[in-house]
Amino acid sequence: MKAMQVISLTLLCVMAASAQMLRFGKCPKPLCRPTLIPYVGKWYEIMKLPTQFQKGECGTATYSPKSPGVIGVLNRELLKDGSINFIVGSAKVKHPSEPAKLEVSFTDIPSPPGPYWVLSSDYETHSLVYGCSDFGLFRLEFAWILSREPTMSEETLQSMQSILCLKTGCIISVCQEA
Repeated sequence: MKAMQVISLTLLCVMAASAQMLRFGKCPKPLCRPTLIPYVGKWYEIMKLPTQFQKGECGTATYSPKSPGVIGVLNRELLKDGSINFIVGSAKVKHPSEPAKLEVSFTDIPSPPGPYWVLSSDYETHSLVYGCSDFGLFRLEFAWILSREPTMSEETLQSMQSILCLKTGCIISVCQEA
């Protein structure tokens, strides 16, 4: 039991320092969109929870079909020095019965695949993405609000924030502060 407490405390400190949203308890089990076929193409990052692995601004994600149940991923961001950072990966459907719950992995990052769940999308203008991983007594949460255009109306943004709040227990307040 003592070892579990030490591991949990260490994990808490490491994750808290990296800025993802760390909360007590297990991950919620929100419903996701029923399909991903029209999801491919370019999306602009409008808002996100801060993450250790995304240091830049003006992020984009381009998704392309690779094979049944697999989507190619190309993420780009503008760094403070003016250079463009990018990373290539793939997203795989975890269970065919839930095609909008994917696991994303990147070729240059030696880590296990991360959850990428499309909670809401009209596929043409906006998308709300959530990810959560359980670590014993804690969970680590991620969230992105994406748009097909570099901007989004305030009304749509508020709608996406409300959906996230309803489905996950209001982690979006951290986004509003970021």
